[in-house]
Formats: sequence, C-alpha cells, structure tokens
Amino acid sequence: MQSKGIMRTTITAGMVLVAVLVAGVWYKEQAKSEKLAQARPQGTPTVVAATANTESVRWEVEALGTVRARESVILSAKVTESVQAVHFQDGQRVAQGDLLVTLRDAEQQAKLRAARANLTEHEREFNRIEGLVKTKTIPSNELDKILTDIDIARAQLAQYQAELDARYIYAPFSGLLGFRQISPGALVTPGTAIATLDDLAVVKLDFTVPERFLSQLTPGKSVEGLVAAFPGERFKGTVVSIDSRINPETRAVVVRAEVDNREFKLRPGMLLTLRLIAEERQGLVVPEEAIIPLQRDQFIYVVNADNVVEQRKVTLGLRSRGRVEILEGVADGERVITRGIQKVRPGQTVEVRDSERFTHLEAS
Repeated sequence: MQSKGIMRTTITAGMVLVAVLVAGVWYKEQAKSEKLAQARPQGTPTVVAATANTESVRWEVEALGTVRARESVILSAKVTESVQAVHFQDGQRVAQGDLLVTLRDAEQQAKLRAARANLTEHEREFNRIEGLVKTKTIPSNELDKILTDIDIARAQLAQYQAELDARYIYAPFSGLLGFRQISPGALVTPGTAIATLDDLAVVKLDFTVPERFLSQLTPGKSVEGLVAAFPGERFKGTVVSIDSRINPETRAVVVRAEVDNREFKLRPGMLLTLRLIAEERQGLVVPEEAIIPLQRDQFIYVVNADNVVEQRKVTLGLRSRGRVEILEGVADGERVITRGIQKVRPGQTVEVRDSERFTHLEAS
C-alpha cells in the first residue's frame, strides 16, 4: 500500500514538471513574437478622402400637400327652364366668356321685342309732346307724365333683358370642364349641376408645417413637389400665404403655395410630397460621414499636401441628405477623410484613395 502511494506521488510530480516546462516554452515563444511584431515596420494606412466644395446648401422642411384649383365652380342655372343646346364636351378647355349652355328663350325674346317697341313708342310720344309744350299748346305737366312712362318702359326692358341673359350660361373664367351632367331637353332648376369648371393653369397647394418653423415661413419661399403620377418630375411653386391660426391639436399651421401647371398635369385632390425650402445659400460642403463628434465639439481629419493627417475643430451649418455645411475649420478644396478614420491619428502619413473599390491584388 505504501509503495502504491509513493508511485502516485511520483507520477503527479512528473506531470507538474512537464506542465511547467511547456508553459515556459510558450511564454518564451510569445515574447519572441511580440518583439518581432514590434520590430516589424508598420505599413502606411489607406484612407478614402473627399474634397470640400462650395455649392448650394438648403434648409428644407418636408411635408405632404393637397392640390386645389385656383378657381373652382359648379356651373348651374339661375332659372327653371329646359335645355335648348349644350355647347361643350366632357373635359373641354374653355376661355372666359365662352357660351356653354343655351336654355329655351323664345318667350323672353318676345317679351324683349315688345318692351323695346313700347319704349320706342313712349320716346316718340315724348318728342311730339315736347314740341307742343314749347309752343304752349299743352301744359308742361304732360311732359313729366311721359317721362315717367319712359322710365318705366326702360326698367321693363332691362328686366326682360336680364331674364333673357339668364337663359345663356357662359364660362366665368378660363379653365377645364368636368363631365357634362345635362342633356338637351332636360329641365333644369336653380342649383342643378351642369358641370364643374376648374382654373388649373396655376394650382393651389395646401400643406401643414409644425409651428416651430413659423419664423421661417414667409411669402415668396420656394417649394418643390413630386406626385406618383409623374415619377421623377418636379413641380415648383411659391408660398403665397400662411394661415392666421395654429391648430391646437396638431400644433401645425397651414401654408398655401401656388404651382405653375400650364400643362394641366396636376389635378385637384392630388397628393404631393413636397419640400419647403426655408433657406438656401452658397456654402462649403463635405460628406456628413467625415464629421467626428466628440462631446459637444465636432472635428474633421484633413489630409494636407504632404498626405499628413491634421485634426480640425469645425463649426457646422445646414445639413441635407448626407451633406453638411462647414462654417469654420476647413477651406475650399481641402481633402477630408471619409473612410478609414478609425485607423489614423493626427500627424500620421496616409495613402489617399478616391473610393474603396480597390483591386483584388491590393486587397490581398
């Protein structure tokens, strides 16, 4: 029993000795590798850089807007009468003053002719009596009576003329007609819809903007919009007015712009995805990915003419979709690092690339 215990102790001691020898060899090789790594010269890091350029910068507010006609009306009759003739087609463009519908007018034509004849007769009687009054053949009060009759005849003529005019329906302004809602022979009454007429040469665009942008909303600001019906085509307009009230529920204000629509592509009710250009100017712009935020400050790595990295503290201006304006810290034409920022430090020499599309040989 004692010999077995001695044997186990001998084996355990041997295993410990072997482990110590292996660990010693590993640490020796690791130290050698670290020394070789330190002695091996570091390669020049490769970065991607972009040039700071002066270009147009914008502060834009995005919104959704609804198209409305500049002028819009539902044409209807003023009197109860049957339709004699319709002078337009569905969707026709018309000019102001074009005759659209004629109602039956024979009775009014007859009344008008009778009223004109009556007025002519009273005027003839006036001329005859005026001569007699001058010769004092009849008293002057007879002339006053005929003047009253003339005034009544003129009023009656005007009344019949108005009734006749009500039988003709004209376009109150130039625009685009909708579908025809009547047919010849149909009886129309006041309020009966004949057709719609919209002035679409210039359309209104109503959209809402959060109240925090109210100080930037003034008539004359530019807007640009897109519609699903015409992909890629931009419609440009100008802000003409701002509503006098803020919606207390949405905390937004309604803004109205006018958009040129001479080709009649935009129709009332269309939805536009638009941008209100609150501010636009020329500024020095760099890619947004070049910015290095550090607490409250912003920095940029600039590569000078000797390909040495310089760290610059910058002041930022307007931002727009991956681009940012630099107010201070970088000059026009300087190169700023956009890729590989984490691999470099100020004062280090770098190799500059225009993009990350390296060849397979370079990548390996």
